Amino acid sequence: MRKLSNQELKRLSSEEYKNATKNPVTLLLDDVRSAYNVGAAFRTADAFLAEKICLCGISPLPRHKDIRKTALGAEQNVEWRYYAKAIQAIEDYKSRNYTIIGVEQVQGSFSLDQFQVVSDKKYLLIFGNEIKGVDQKLIKLCDQCIEIRQFGTKHSLNISVSIGIVLWHFLSRSL
Repeated sequence: MRKLSNQELKRLSSEEYKNATKNPVTLLLDDVRSAYNVGAAFRTADAFLAEKICLCGISPLPRHKDIRKTALGAEQNVEWRYYAKAIQAIEDYKSRNYTIIGVEQVQGSFSLDQFQVVSDKKYLLIFGNEIKGVDQKLIKLCDQCIEIRQFGTKHSLNISVSIGIVLWHFLSRSL
């Protein structure tokens, strides 16, 4: 075995990325405090050709130096929009027939490994604050909630890890 070079990986150029057909998944980050986590979300969204990122509330915006440091340029490729309130973003996406999915541990949630992705649907995936999670007001607006099963002593994952796991699941099931 040998490690592949960047040329052998045949990655898209920024221009090719912008013109590529995106996967019908948009991320909503509500009150995510860490610019590093937001940057990681951009990098992961780029890797999986996610449609867009909605940044809400106190979530830092791409001009922040720590986002640029973590995103490694993905913040220039992935389309994004800022909403002062996450409820505005949810209403916007509901009006466009997106299925609204909260990523949170709630009564009646589906385990991610049991969740069936429907290939002709568009999804808005809601990720909440690093400490408080997805706000209950937003949970009430969700069509469904999913959670990542965990087996250790901790009851949560870092948001950037959760985003990677959930996006991989959604896109590996729909491609």
